[in-house]
Amino acid sequence: MANLTPTPDRPGLHVNKPSPNAPATGSAVCHCGATATATGDSQVRALVEGYTANHGAAHGRTGR
Repeated sequence: MANLTPTPDRPGLHVNKPSPNAPATGSAVCHCGATATATGDSQVRALVEGYTANHGAAHGRTGR
């Protein structure tokens, strides 16, 4: 399987939760240069919400 972790050359959002009892992990890289990582279900949820609202496709919607 390919490495799905985002990089500056391949920006995006990646979330992993290997089992229901394991904490989620996440990483995000935006084409604007912003990066973030999170560990734990609630922190990863906040990372996804922040990335979705302010980075990635949001740049196209708001013209930033």
